[in-house]
Amino acid sequence: MPLHITKVAFGHTHVENLAERLKLRGEEGPLFLTTRYLPKRHEEIAGQGSLFWIIKHQLVARSPILSFGDAEGGRVAIHIDPVLRLVAARPKRAHQGWRYLEHDDAPADLGGDGTDMAELPPGLLGKLAELGLV
Repeated sequence: MPLHITKVAFGHTHVENLAERLKLRGEEGPLFLTTRYLPKRHEEIAGQGSLFWIIKHQLVARSPILSFGDAEGGRVAIHIDPVLRLVAARPKRAHQGWRYLEHDDAPADLGGDGTDMAELPPGLLGKLAELGLV
């Protein structure tokens, strides 16, 4: 089973803002985030796990983690896919840095169950999630 990590989407109040930012940054070149330390369980994550984004105290989307590498200043780069995948919103308290998320505890992708939820605009999905309807 893959292992995942969670991170607050700092400065983003809506999932569509995050999706647009990741898309634009992905057009400029390889997309990565930096962190101070390499996760101890990075081998369980790279190539099979995802980074789940927290917005307004909810897990709302994920970015597959492609690999880990070196970044400037001795930091670690987390290389992610620039295409954001929406997930069934689930409450999650905000935290600093990243935290591990076991695969069995991870929310499912939207649209994978035949409901076509992923076809809804991200803004509408965000509102429905805020109301606890998805």
